[in-house]
Amino acid sequence: MSNLPSQLQQILADLNLAASDHQRSQLLDLVAQLDKWNKAYNLTSVRDPKDMMIRHIADSLALVEHLPKGQKYIDVGTGPGLPGLPLAIMMPDSQFVLLDSLGKRIRFIQQTVFALGITNVTAVQSRVEEYQEVNSFDGVISRAFASLEDMLSWCQHLPKQADADNPSAKKGHFFAMKGVYPQEEIDKLAANFKIERVVKLNVPGLAEERHLVDLVVDTESE
Repeated sequence: MSNLPSQLQQILADLNLAASDHQRSQLLDLVAQLDKWNKAYNLTSVRDPKDMMIRHIADSLALVEHLPKGQKYIDVGTGPGLPGLPLAIMMPDSQFVLLDSLGKRIRFIQQTVFALGITNVTAVQSRVEEYQEVNSFDGVISRAFASLEDMLSWCQHLPKQADADNPSAKKGHFFAMKGVYPQEEIDKLAANFKIERVVKLNVPGLAEERHLVDLVVDTESE
């Protein structure tokens, strides 16, 4: 793992992200924790730390420039904390709830948050449909979690919504990480969801396509 620091430095440069020594150390330690725990708990099919750096760290960090800072986010179906842990490290002024239904993943996240001194993450074991922090989040993030249709159906109670008491409240957004442009999933969206933008992400070292789909509830069509 001796060449991982230079690999990380190149990823940060390619993404035009400024990171402190502490943040770089946390990202490297996250890969080390993933590698260590993966041998016993099978948290990810990616086995090589160099591949983890691309497929997990770089893939997650490609979101940073597209997410508003100082917000409250929930990462649904987070698995071993992806993209939530790398985002929390690079966005310390934002708060993150990392949600997954499997206990071994949540235990890994809790141990990693403690070991790395990450202070802006709360790990929760729950099915997303049963999680009851309603209308609480500025952003709902998903990565390799479900189709857009299912994500919006299961998570629609989570983002902040304007209501009669607070009509000027800023709506929460859904941020769905996808591979190729998800035209078929977009075509199936219900009328009460509005696409704000679809961003093509450039992930350093990854030849595959990545897109970020940014949606909101369109209250005018409800």
